[in-house]
Amino acid sequence: MDIKTAITRLAFFKDLNEEEMEYLIAISSLKHYPSEYLLHYEKSHRNQLLFLVTGLARAYKIDKHDNEIFLYYIYGGHMISEISAINSDQLLSYANVVLVEESYVLSVNYVALKKEFFKRGLLCLTLADEVIRQSKQLQDLVNREFIFDAVAKVAMMLSTDLTMFNQLKRYDVSLMLHIQPSTLSRVLSRLKRQNLIDIHHGTVIIMDAKGLQKIYEGLADA
Repeated sequence: MDIKTAITRLAFFKDLNEEEMEYLIAISSLKHYPSEYLLHYEKSHRNQLLFLVTGLARAYKIDKHDNEIFLYYIYGGHMISEISAINSDQLLSYANVVLVEESYVLSVNYVALKKEFFKRGLLCLTLADEVIRQSKQLQDLVNREFIFDAVAKVAMMLSTDLTMFNQLKRYDVSLMLHIQPSTLSRVLSRLKRQNLIDIHHGTVIIMDAKGLQKIYEGLADA
């Protein structure tokens, strides 16, 4: 994959004209990484804005006991970097980010991007959309960790991330949600009895999407 192909895969840059595209290519680089590659550490600084072109990444933190605290997944087509201060030329990493699958990552010179695009009013709406999406991920994290019970945690993951739920082993799902594997099994059985889901050969199928959403939406708004 070349840089231009990578850029055209990202909705973030879909409104650029040919001249703007050529400039963006000039300030960008593209790298292919293997799975389990640690892309950056929490609190590290960089001057490159990173986008996950293809693949899958996982954001996490490490607590004082050296336990990994899962935050969220980053899917292909989205921005990896977090922007906390638009006036700074340095980007501070909120979390550790590791690539779960083989991935292509686009790096864009952040200073040049701000000067030639953001300060001219280009890409500002798409940047705002990405920042809002990241903010929503953190809101979901707060709800998952501090507001939701086990049933709500499972219902939200099934509603918003069913593909990932079915790809992972049940033990890994329970670790992500900070519940016991036995609790996860009981919750799935309960949701099946309520005809909200069905399970065929270990694969969860959603039968009542609205019913699942009702389980956690009321708690999230409380």
